[in-house]
Amino acid sequence: MKTYPLQEPVDAVVIGTGAGGAPILARLAQAGLNVIALEAGTQWNPATDFATDETAQNKLFWTHERLSAGAMPLAFGKNNSGTGVGGSTLHFTGYTPRPQPDNFKVHDQFGIGRNWPISYWDLEDYYDEVEQFLGVSGPSPYPWGPARKKGYPLRPLPLNGAAQLMERSCKQLGIRTAPGPNAILSGTYFQQQVGYRGACSNRGFCQAGCSTGAKGSADVTFIPVARHFGAEVRTGCFATGFERDTQGRITGVIYQQEGQEQRQRCKAVFLCAGAVETPRLLLYSGLANSSGQVGKNFMAHTGTQLWGEFNELIEPFKGVPATLISEDMHAPADADFASGYLLQPIGVMPVTYTSQLARETGTWGTALRKRIQAYNHVAGINIHGECLPYESNYLELSGETDAMGLPKPRIHFSPGENELRMTAHGEKTLRNIWDVAGARNVFTVDRYCHTIGTCRMGMDPEDSVVNPSGQSHDIPNLYISDNSTFTGSLHANPTLTIMALALRTADLFLKQSSTHS
Repeated sequence: MKTYPLQEPVDAVVIGTGAGGAPILARLAQAGLNVIALEAGTQWNPATDFATDETAQNKLFWTHERLSAGAMPLAFGKNNSGTGVGGSTLHFTGYTPRPQPDNFKVHDQFGIGRNWPISYWDLEDYYDEVEQFLGVSGPSPYPWGPARKKGYPLRPLPLNGAAQLMERSCKQLGIRTAPGPNAILSGTYFQQQVGYRGACSNRGFCQAGCSTGAKGSADVTFIPVARHFGAEVRTGCFATGFERDTQGRITGVIYQQEGQEQRQRCKAVFLCAGAVETPRLLLYSGLANSSGQVGKNFMAHTGTQLWGEFNELIEPFKGVPATLISEDMHAPADADFASGYLLQPIGVMPVTYTSQLARETGTWGTALRKRIQAYNHVAGINIHGECLPYESNYLELSGETDAMGLPKPRIHFSPGENELRMTAHGEKTLRNIWDVAGARNVFTVDRYCHTIGTCRMGMDPEDSVVNPSGQSHDIPNLYISDNSTFTGSLHANPTLTIMALALRTADLFLKQSSTHS
């Protein structure tokens, strides 16, 4: 791997190597720029480091303490963020549905929420590119949304036990389903600068790191491309600040590596650390916040789960966790809320399931052991829906400091009336499906997932942090590209859109740089 000296300015420093940072790193390197990525975590070797063991894989989760507040305090760490080259893509489940065009214009439709400053059509070609590059497995044609220019490159993955139950029950209820789009290979797939990647073995540990490289995590897709074209990835590097010139432009990134403070000079910075660490770094650096919007408008998808026991042998540890989808609730006719939600089945590992069962039902001791004996007959289903931005949901710096002496982030989150109504509608739908499937000993998990917002994009510098290109309104050589820039949460899982936005931001940066030069 090529390396660059600290004292010589590189064209760009990318902070973070997940769904936002890795595509930018690859694109800029491919264009011939000298680029460095700073990654707080480790470089893992999937074949030797990703054990088929839940507890062994806790090393993939971002465990720096985050403080939760509000009416619905959120779980962090394992719930939504990762560490290591590849970031959260190391433990995302691979689920990559697209949002629909009207997701970007919620305010136009319902008079609440906020419109994005870009449209679905601005990202359409990038969605195509990411799906083809990662090797997404899914149905073609896709039943919902606008017709695609390109079908999914690989056939759908086999349905796991929960998906088979959901498919059968939804058919009886008149709810359409289709195989879910997943960035997980259903067959051998060739990728430029990487070579052939092998098909999924249905090991089921997608959230614990893919040991075969079949999942389209950034470490086996965009990062190899970036390195091939000369990018450097520095691990164990935690960004803590910036150096600036008299005009306010960033001239260097300050970071901690092995207990030592380092400085990398640069011409531009791409901050891609996620919707918690990105605003935290900006807030304690005092940067890019003339609008007062850094940390504001935090969102988390509605994600209520319903679990039940069945006569059928499910073996919920087998197969890709979410291999089916329904978008029939994208805008249900009887909705008393704005936007909508997806329906998805769930795979689950035994430790995760046991902890959920105990926490949600209050079952302990002998009664818990008895319930766990039914694990192989357990199946789950969940909703995944839009969350609107509210001023009352935000991230701030607390008075507590972490091991590095930096202020811990405190996140305030309370669902609004729209989210509560959507959750009630979704839980009713889930119960109908599982009733038809013959579920017993049913329980719900009232859950909100993903970290979104906090540095939203917009046209007006007075009420947004970055412009539609991802460029800071305040600092022209600072770009932000991760889930923090989302104007609204969308109803779809965020990874595909993060990657599409990242490639768009990189292309617009390169175009602007070429024009200026």
